Amino acid sequence: MKFTEQHNAIRETVARFIDNEINPHVDAWEEAGIFPAHEVFRKMGELGLLGITKPEEYGGLGLDYSYQVVFSEELGRIGAGGVAMAIGVQVDMATPALAKYGSDALREKYLTKAISGEAVFSIGVSEPHAGSDVAQIKTTAVKDGDDYVINGTKMWITNSTQADYICLLVNTSDGPAHKNKSLIIVPTDTPGISFSERLNKFGMRCSDTAQIFFDDVRVPQSNLIGDEGMGFTYQMQQFQEERLHAAAAAIKGMECSVQSTIEYTRERIAFGKPLLDNQVIHFRLAELQTEIECLRALTYDAVEGYINGEDVTMKASMAKLKSGRLARTVHDACMQYWGGMGYMWDNPVSRAFRDSRLGSIGGGADEVMLGIIAKKMGTLPRG
Repeated sequence: MKFTEQHNAIRETVARFIDNEINPHVDAWEEAGIFPAHEVFRKMGELGLLGITKPEEYGGLGLDYSYQVVFSEELGRIGAGGVAMAIGVQVDMATPALAKYGSDALREKYLTKAISGEAVFSIGVSEPHAGSDVAQIKTTAVKDGDDYVINGTKMWITNSTQADYICLLVNTSDGPAHKNKSLIIVPTDTPGISFSERLNKFGMRCSDTAQIFFDDVRVPQSNLIGDEGMGFTYQMQQFQEERLHAAAAAIKGMECSVQSTIEYTRERIAFGKPLLDNQVIHFRLAELQTEIECLRALTYDAVEGYINGEDVTMKASMAKLKSGRLARTVHDACMQYWGGMGYMWDNPVSRAFRDSRLGSIGGGADEVMLGIIAKKMGTLPRG
């Protein structure tokens, strides 16, 4: 993939914004268990960063996904994965289907607010019994007059307690599991919606995550994205951008761990010399950086195919799988070289270790990625 001056300008803008507006505050946000999403998103919206690939007529920049991957990669600079994940939900998980399939009226009403940062969005797919197995969701939306009446519950929903709107996957008929689902925009201030307390997570501590309950929630049928019954297909398409985002954002985060470990081991003296002077350490760090570059190449290749209209389901799944597993390897290895300091809760590498563990679970677990890859390879059992 060839980067232009515009790609580099986006990269520099994102990096500068993170250094000035986000990283000075992440420790406090981690301690609080939440970050001010509306404030951060409004500032990003003013810089045009929340609509890079979205249509210009709704406030976006109308650029292809190669520009978005530059943005996503730089999000890995953020010193707390929860913030990067929340931003990713806004741009690559909750709004792609709205931007592509939503009616003009729906996009004017909701997409413009997502792009400007005026509103915070969530994606409502997972349920207590249906995480990676999306087809098994039970939340329903039944027609009544001009409305849908929604009942059910969603689990592990990022941005939930601050969200203004949810892109909600629901069952709108009793048909086959892959053809009975629809995506609907649901304002969170609608009567009948309630939230659990914020979930106490292992990592991503400053990302507000909760369970959402829907009890006879009424929304207009005009809030339907695209065609009824196409929700599963639309969500699978959204997953492609989510998985490319996950891979890209992991890259810079791993590089930050490697670089901070180099700096620490260069200063840390043990047995009369810097730790970094031990061949086992500098060779291992070189090996890890090589693996990161391989992931970058795979991710860029998938993105290039995506912007050229190719089916990149297999490569996006490979990149998602590799990023989750490699992050576990990189951050764990780096923690080892920090010794006792690496085991401290507020150490940046230990935080990255905790945050990155979600990469092999969220957005489709490793086993789901392997199943997709195996299916594309034609190696699944027949019959």
